[in-house]
Amino acid sequence: MKTISALIFTTALTAAAGPALAQSKGDMLLGFGVHSVMPTDSYSATTAGPIRVDDNIRPTVTFEYFVADNIGLEVLGAWPFEHDAQIAGVGDVIKTKHLPPTVSLQYYFPNQSKVTPFVGIGVNYTHFFDEKGQGVLAGVPVSLDDSWGVALHAGIDFALSDSSALRADVRWIDIDTKAKVGGAPIGTVKIDPIIIGAAYVMKF
Repeated sequence: MKTISALIFTTALTAAAGPALAQSKGDMLLGFGVHSVMPTDSYSATTAGPIRVDDNIRPTVTFEYFVADNIGLEVLGAWPFEHDAQIAGVGDVIKTKHLPPTVSLQYYFPNQSKVTPFVGIGVNYTHFFDEKGQGVLAGVPVSLDDSWGVALHAGIDFALSDSSALRADVRWIDIDTKAKVGGAPIGTVKIDPIIIGAAYVMKF
């Protein structure tokens, strides 16, 4: 027991004494990662029936500029996400791609360890494109309106050095899109995804 306690204590000291990824005004962070978009609304009621949107994983990139010590302005970009939308009991009816650029203002909690948590809030613009009907809607024109909404962000940076870190993060984004089938409105599809992922972050 003493040996285990000593090991835990030593590990804690090592973590505390490890490199910290400090953020000062004028610093810039560039991150490359992979994230999964997971819609949280089970089904959205529409005139065509209840519609659900499935998950998708894509590479992501972030750029952040620190406007003050520990306060950064981040821009999120990604390879286009691709989703299938299903009607309950019918199957896949719509395939679409989207780009979700997001701008967030973020606060990093200052500390002397190599583990730095942060939180952020911002605005998301989601552009839907290349919509296609499939299954019972194959060959039928479908469209999804673009969306504006609030975006929440939280994560932890694990410093590898004074200029690099591994990041684990989670976002929630308000994404609602008005859908049309054959030119006729069928209602609003609520996506509101949780986005989780990991990234390698470099400081300049």
